[in-house]
Amino acid sequence: MASLNVGNLGEYLREQRRSAQLSLRQLADAAGVSNPYLSQIERGLRKPSAEVLQQVAKALRISAETLYVRAGILDEKERDELETRAVILADPSINERQKQVLLQIYESFRKENGFETPAHTDTYDNGSDAGPEQAPPSS
Repeated sequence: MASLNVGNLGEYLREQRRSAQLSLRQLADAAGVSNPYLSQIERGLRKPSAEVLQQVAKALRISAETLYVRAGILDEKERDELETRAVILADPSINERQKQVLLQIYESFRKENGFETPAHTDTYDNGSDAGPEQAPPSS
């Protein structure tokens, strides 16, 4: 069954590479992997590490989490949650405090709807318990 996932990953990578109009060699160079190794991944003969998938995703300008799901490293629910967090954290139109508050609100809604808070939520925790209703001390 693992080879099926790897094959599915390889087919998906090939489709993404072709839609990006990159040759196998160009993608391999951009991702920092060897041409033969990338070819083996595309043909379903090798299962790449998460690090290699991240490099390939960056070179293709696609979500690494999508590749993790295709490779069986991450399930789809985890991917959706990670992508939601990543979009919030990457948004240049809101400041860091606003990002923290938004992520806290997101977590409260997830809890309210019966979803457990994942162990990795501390990646956006700034250590402050101050919510949006608490103003900084006045001078």
